[in-house]
Amino acid sequence: MAIPFIDLGTQRERIGAKIESAVLKVIGHGAYIMGPEVRAFEADLARFAGAKHALSCANGTDAIELILLGLGVCKGDAVFVPSFTFVATAEVVPMTGAEPVFVDIQPDTYNIDPLKLDEAIEAVKVEGRLKPAAIIAVDLFGQPADYPALSAIAKKHGLHLISDAAQGFGGTIDGVQSLDWCVATATSFYPAKPLGCYGDGGAVVTNDDALMERMISFRVHGGATATDVAERNYIHEAKYLNVRIGMNSRLDTIQAAVLLEKLAIFGEEIALRQMVAARYNDKLAGHVISTPYVRDGYVSTWAQYTIEHDNRDGLQAHLRDKGIPTAVYYPIPLHEQPGYAMFTSGTRDLGVSEAKAKTVISLPFSPYLSEAVQDEIVAAVIGFTA
Repeated sequence: MAIPFIDLGTQRERIGAKIESAVLKVIGHGAYIMGPEVRAFEADLARFAGAKHALSCANGTDAIELILLGLGVCKGDAVFVPSFTFVATAEVVPMTGAEPVFVDIQPDTYNIDPLKLDEAIEAVKVEGRLKPAAIIAVDLFGQPADYPALSAIAKKHGLHLISDAAQGFGGTIDGVQSLDWCVATATSFYPAKPLGCYGDGGAVVTNDDALMERMISFRVHGGATATDVAERNYIHEAKYLNVRIGMNSRLDTIQAAVLLEKLAIFGEEIALRQMVAARYNDKLAGHVISTPYVRDGYVSTWAQYTIEHDNRDGLQAHLRDKGIPTAVYYPIPLHEQPGYAMFTSGTRDLGVSEAKAKTVISLPFSPYLSEAVQDEIVAAVIGFTA
């Protein structure tokens, strides 16, 4: 039997009957767009995140853009993002008219480096062309970024701090999620994420009432908010008064039904992920350049289990020959991508991102990875000598 890179089948066996029942219920009542399951899921997600509000949307990329739009980020603004991440984090910035400024990462956590961030902000201020406006921190591979340090920098410079928790939603620092330090947290429900649906989906959680109201408007074509309606004495459907230029980014009801069932077991799955990761670390220590490092007090959701190897490409070929799938995430950092060559503000001190792009490789991982299969994977990694 082939080893899956991310095992969705075992989870499907566990809660498949509940998901099928939930989906059939949606098909039965017919409220396929913004149905009752969407509202129920948003309420459950807010409780899970310890947030006042949760707003679902079509995907994780839109979730980040909705935050930026809601904050009023626009042309002439600088938004600071790590260079070692998926392009979605940066691509939403030019959509608002702003420009991404690429920042290097810490060599042990792969998350944005607070010291390099501070230097990049100062460099943009000295350059004088852009106004620093926001920071998007990414919880790469599942571990929360250093939000206490990032929050201090954001306050020092008067910037909004945003969490891109597409990989790390549910991760904690001393038991607290990223929203305690951020104006909003965005996440993705892409099927391979720790909390994934059976298609595309995303969400924002926030405690900011005004931001939430504006994001609700932007999510559905820039329709009127309650404030807009009151100011204009408007009596018809809100979506027919378009106060701002928005988008169409709704989580469909069937995906919400799936996510309600998956969220119910998400906390338990995060705990299971800790055990699988710890076992990998124990067995691979000393056999690769590095195994994943998680800071004291931090809980990763382990979206990926990522090691470093000095012959990464050779190891990948070796594992492929043995029927073991792997993934190389971000072999080209964002600042080296052709589509982003025009964004050159900041310090351009990005050597860590460039180095890690050549050594990281992710192994099969899920909360349901059996010890026997894990041992097979470990043996294959250790057995590679070329």
